[in-house]
Amino acid sequence: MIVQRVVLNSRPGVNGNPVAENFRVEEVNLPNNINEGQVQVRTLYLSVDPYMRCRMNEDTGTDYITPWQLSQVVDGGGIGIVEESKHLNFTKGDFVISFYWPWQTKVILDGNGLEKVDPQLVDGHLSYFLGAIGMPGLTSLIGIQEKGHITAGSNQTMVVSGAAGACGSLAGQIGHLMGCSRVVGICGTQEKCLLLTSELGFDAAVNYKKEKVAEKLRELCPAGVDVYFDNVGGDISDTVISQMNRNSHVILCGQISQYNKDVPYPPPLPPAVEAIQKERNITRERFLVLNYKDKFESGILQLSQWFKEGKLKIKETVMNGLENMGVVEKR
Repeated sequence: MIVQRVVLNSRPGVNGNPVAENFRVEEVNLPNNINEGQVQVRTLYLSVDPYMRCRMNEDTGTDYITPWQLSQVVDGGGIGIVEESKHLNFTKGDFVISFYWPWQTKVILDGNGLEKVDPQLVDGHLSYFLGAIGMPGLTSLIGIQEKGHITAGSNQTMVVSGAAGACGSLAGQIGHLMGCSRVVGICGTQEKCLLLTSELGFDAAVNYKKEKVAEKLRELCPAGVDVYFDNVGGDISDTVISQMNRNSHVILCGQISQYNKDVPYPPPLPPAVEAIQKERNITRERFLVLNYKDKFESGILQLSQWFKEGKLKIKETVMNGLENMGVVEKR
């Protein structure tokens, strides 16, 4: 059987921006027979995430994700349907997910690396298992639970950077659900600002490309910032940390502004900002959701419940066609 797959065609360089030409679509033969313990699956959805920029380098800079290899199939979060199974846990028609799903139209996988999912948890929106009811949702929820130190009724203010992204858009909503009295998002267009305040329940939003972030934050967070869900790093985060209260908390989710640069993770703060952090006893610890696998099951059930109750609004961008994966990655 002939199938399509996406391979890494070239690397952008540690300080370069990804381009569509870094990827290549090719056709390969899929074996007609599967072995004991394997399943053949048809790919339904693949996820493109910021961390993948690190996998495009020869060295990812981390110990928990491996680099993609040149001319080898690219992989990441994926969901598909079982077409044939020789694994005891799966039968034809099951929906399964994996964090290491090859970017391929159909694929033969080791069943031990797959997890069966229940479409009822997402009301049939299977792609949500790669987003709000999946790893981005768990990252937001567990990050806030473990590192946010939110106490309902204590009048806390949360700021979220990258607030219209996969994690940020959920983090702001979860902050409210867990007891923050005020949530302010930072993003890069007026359309995104409007989405945050009109649909996702944020109390206010700052357009960092058009507004002076420091001034706007002082206006929108008059009591200072107690919890900062940091998706971006860089100048924006330096500005937010400078306005954080004593004994406040940074949830270090991502550092998108730094991913095209050859810097350590998490990037060190400038000396002046680091001095503020230490003087005000602001916690800023590396957060890795994979260290909390024991909380995944309960987390998925909580996210699903909020979604079904209409308390968690979900936004996603979907592009059709495997041949567009490199284009999506560039975005």
